[in-house]
Amino acid sequence: MPTLETLPSTTNFEYPRLRTPESSGVDIEAIEYPDGGREAWLVVFGSFLALFATWGVINSYGVFNDYYATVLLPNTSSSTLSLIGALQLFFLYGFSPVVGRIFDLYGSGVLLPLGSIIVVMSLMLVSLCQPNQTYQFFLADGLLFGIGATLVFTPAITVAGHWFNKNRPIAIGVIATGASVGGVIYPIILQQLIPKIGFGWAVRVMAFVVLGCLSVSCVTIKTRLLPTSLLGRGAGTGVGTAGAGEGQKGAWRSGLVDLTGFKDPKFCLACAATFVLFYAQFIPYFYIETYAKYRQVNSTISQNVIAIMNASAILRLLLFILAVKYGTLNVMIPPTFASGILILAVWLPSRGAVPITIFGGLYAIFSGVFLALLPAWIGTMSPTERFGGRVGCVWFFAAVASLVGTPTAGAFVKDREHPGYNSLILFTGVMFLAGSAILVIARVLHSRKLWYKI
Repeated sequence: MPTLETLPSTTNFEYPRLRTPESSGVDIEAIEYPDGGREAWLVVFGSFLALFATWGVINSYGVFNDYYATVLLPNTSSSTLSLIGALQLFFLYGFSPVVGRIFDLYGSGVLLPLGSIIVVMSLMLVSLCQPNQTYQFFLADGLLFGIGATLVFTPAITVAGHWFNKNRPIAIGVIATGASVGGVIYPIILQQLIPKIGFGWAVRVMAFVVLGCLSVSCVTIKTRLLPTSLLGRGAGTGVGTAGAGEGQKGAWRSGLVDLTGFKDPKFCLACAATFVLFYAQFIPYFYIETYAKYRQVNSTISQNVIAIMNASAILRLLLFILAVKYGTLNVMIPPTFASGILILAVWLPSRGAVPITIFGGLYAIFSGVFLALLPAWIGTMSPTERFGGRVGCVWFFAAVASLVGTPTAGAFVKDREHPGYNSLILFTGVMFLAGSAILVIARVLHSRKLWYKI
């Protein structure tokens, strides 16, 4: 069986190589990507742990949401509770344009440790929040955690672009799998520990797990290709210092947010698809547990449906391997379309434990392919020195959509005695089908050839 290092890497396109500004006076050949090796996979491992520690917690918000609704904040509306989780996503994605640009300029040396401290501190504060004090949960779980998570997430997901070219989809796929593994572990921790030691200490245990993971991430995640290193320090390239000052000043004059990608219609469609799909992406994760309880599903299954979904999502790795051979966008479109069909054909008519569980598992596998492979697709349209900034711009659209998407869904179920789950499910399915249509248009702009790899 092939390992990650020996998987075939044939494809008919090259990710953009780092270009040296003419003002630097440096004439170097195109930089080669390791595309594997001990150091590169250590970076992937550290990024895996970073997403385990941040996205894993976010993927567990359905458990938090249910506990808030039934124990800590029973008088708060569903729409308001979902806004706490939406704030996590908004700050995580919304600050990505700036964080991504800072990462492009200076690397992860400050971003990762600072983000790690904020993430751990936010969880500790969540454990101290008082019942019926909604604002405390907004500040600790929504605002503070989201800000810390973006400082960790953005470098962790974009650093693969420094080490991998042809195998980049696999690297990003392995990194993204950390979010799913975390989404399995954390709900189990909460479900098992809350009855024994209480909510506060259960969350503190999570915080200590997160602290251990992020400590390893801070040590193993290393940047490799930076404009400042080429122009000033020549890290690993043998490049001299000529023009360093002009290069750094030019980078800052270009702004903290990279808007040059919007000159490309394909990039604009990527942003549009991101907004539409992220509007609905997390609705099932936020509401499937409460939906299962509404349908009177066995409590053991309803309480663990989030963990089941995240465990199933690990199987996405097989699709990431296919992306290396057939192209990222080609592999993204069918699962995204299938997610919309699953929502309308399986979730909508589901009434018992079996169909709800089947839907949750399949949805987790298919829906996350777009989220995980999106940075790799953006990489096909971006020079490496602008990769972080452009991914950050796309994440901003995800931030706005995530902020309004789940509260919109919450408006459908504002009456807990007679919630409008059918309307919620229909809305979610239609948004996925619309997003899939935008991806198809983008694919046509790339090439009208059916078997073209992109």
